[in-house]
Amino acid sequence: MAEPFVNGDVHHRACGICPSRFFPVGEFDVFERPTKECPFNPNDGHRYATDGTLVCVHPEKVGLPAGRYKSENVPLKVELCLPADESDVVPYLHDLLYGVAPVLLNDLIGQAQVEIRRTFPDLDPITTLRRALS
Repeated sequence: MAEPFVNGDVHHRACGICPSRFFPVGEFDVFERPTKECPFNPNDGHRYATDGTLVCVHPEKVGLPAGRYKSENVPLKVELCLPADESDVVPYLHDLLYGVAPVLLNDLIGQAQVEIRRTFPDLDPITTLRRALS
């Protein structure tokens, strides 16, 4: 069996019953918030979509964007969108990289290196990322 997305971290912000604590990324959906489309099941404490797929309703807590990863096979991807002002790049990257799921970090760091060079040619991507991650 694949390892759960949130594995053994008691301090993680995910709810104790969140599917991310029991299943790997891609084995559950993430909705923006609780809705009638994913009612709470009092028998086991989970939320399920109408097709029976487990659902997390707190994307900000698990660090995953909302998506139908299990039910519709949506690929897990986060788009990097650098701010227009160079002075906002480090704080933006800090918040983004510390708030995102670890499984997305390599892709985001790669996107950041490319986008920093393209958008702000005078900024060194490695130095900028080091500042954002420190």
